[in-house]
Amino acid sequence: MALNVPGLVATIIFYLLVLGIGIWASIKSKRDENRTQANHADMALLGNRKISLVVGIFTTTATWVGGTFIIGTAETVYDPKLGLIWAVMPLAATVAFILGGLFFAEPMRKRRYVTMMDPFHIKYGDRLSGLLSVAPLMSEIIWVTSTLISLGVTMSVILDLSYAVCIWISAAVAITYTLLGGLYSVAYTDIIQLTLIFITSWLCIPFLFMSPASVDITTTSFNHTFQAPWVGTLTTDKAWRWIDIFLLLSVGDLGFQDFHQRTLSASSSATAKLRCYAAAFVIPTFGIPPVLIGAVAASTDWNLTSYGSPPPFERGQTGLILPLSLHHLTPPYISVIGIGAVAAAVMSSTDSALLSAASIFSSNIYKKILRTKASENEIRWVIRISVVLFGLAGTSLTFLHTGVMAFWVLGGEIAYIMMFPQLVCVLFFNISNGYGATVGFLLGFFLRLLCGEPLIGLPPAIHFPGCSLENGVYVQYSPIRTISMLVSFSTILLVSYLVSLLFNKGLIPEKWDVFHVKVQHAAQTQVPADHNNSQPMYENGGVLDPMLESTY
Repeated sequence: MALNVPGLVATIIFYLLVLGIGIWASIKSKRDENRTQANHADMALLGNRKISLVVGIFTTTATWVGGTFIIGTAETVYDPKLGLIWAVMPLAATVAFILGGLFFAEPMRKRRYVTMMDPFHIKYGDRLSGLLSVAPLMSEIIWVTSTLISLGVTMSVILDLSYAVCIWISAAVAITYTLLGGLYSVAYTDIIQLTLIFITSWLCIPFLFMSPASVDITTTSFNHTFQAPWVGTLTTDKAWRWIDIFLLLSVGDLGFQDFHQRTLSASSSATAKLRCYAAAFVIPTFGIPPVLIGAVAASTDWNLTSYGSPPPFERGQTGLILPLSLHHLTPPYISVIGIGAVAAAVMSSTDSALLSAASIFSSNIYKKILRTKASENEIRWVIRISVVLFGLAGTSLTFLHTGVMAFWVLGGEIAYIMMFPQLVCVLFFNISNGYGATVGFLLGFFLRLLCGEPLIGLPPAIHFPGCSLENGVYVQYSPIRTISMLVSFSTILLVSYLVSLLFNKGLIPEKWDVFHVKVQHAAQTQVPADHNNSQPMYENGGVLDPMLESTY
């Protein structure tokens, strides 16, 4: 296949458009910063908390409707072993944003946090919180990797360009405009990106339905035609695994910095909640086109196409089903339009992950641990350098594995198992302390490793009920991710309670209390009636956060 020149030209035009909007937004950001005399870190990371409701809804939605969302949904629907019933990403996102709006958006925005790790610094101190910050930092870098892979495989199939060239060019564009304008550039480019995703993805659908190689998707939904019905089945022995994946994709989203960065940048707590509820409604609508693409692919006699036989599933190319469908089932100019949808989706998620990673590193690691007296100008450069370095790191990881789902699962499990229980405990459970956080973090991490993961070739050391050997690989049908998360959560609370009891009863010498839980206990028992006049101190010498105080 020769290089698709028209497609390449269209892609270049799209990238120039996005880059131009990003540069314009960076100029706007600098003007607003000079006019309002805002702190550069607040402007770069949170848009000075002045992102309007409409723009906020666009950028929140665009962050979640990424390349993994689109390609992963189409792949799941097409896969004969899974089907529509397993394509839970759109519905899971709805649940995530409803939960976020109900329980997390208002309290975190009200206390004006910069990142999701700020309450950890207030309650546990800088050193432990800095170490815990490595987990969300890694999940963001991995998110960059998974989104770039989805674009690389799409462009390499349709344009016949080198996989490496596609990824590096896309990464360079996203890094450039994120570097220049911070959240302003990310938010305003998200508007054009989300618009393109909606228009281009729906433009492709009629042509897919008209393909002579495909039959009516309603006839294949419950009938075995070319493969198993694309609706899929959910048997009793796999029910727990389905629940596990659904919780990973819904509740686990609350462990990502991207989620909280969108609510923290809102102009008010009420606006932050409205963003969540609006996104919960809008995001599933973007899941319809990839579902239809997967259904059409499952209803296609691939031997009648230029792809030939055997079909993608038998060739091990299920992960490429979206670009393959666009390339072989639609006219060339329509497949080029389809690239626009995937490219826009990837850029909208990649830039958000880059900025989130830079936020955590600059605010929670560099400023709090490495350089506590860093100037504003120094932090400005740290943010810029972080965007570049984390972008390069995420891009480099794309060459270790070309599977979108492998990196997506890894990043999601870090957020779900290691960060979500930590965040819930630090926000809503007064008893939690540094000892419980440390033990819970480590126990959750090692338990998950012992459960194994076929996607990365890790065999299980613990075989839960239902674990079976399939094609030489052990598959766990128990909800191992949720089990690991609950073990981490309960360990945080149990160890925190026991250690606090031992120190406060004098059963362990106070000089061994490295996290100062006794001081923390004293501060908690002396909360003044008038919180406006005085604020108690935590063990790290910082002012007790009012939100945490409200949970006593």
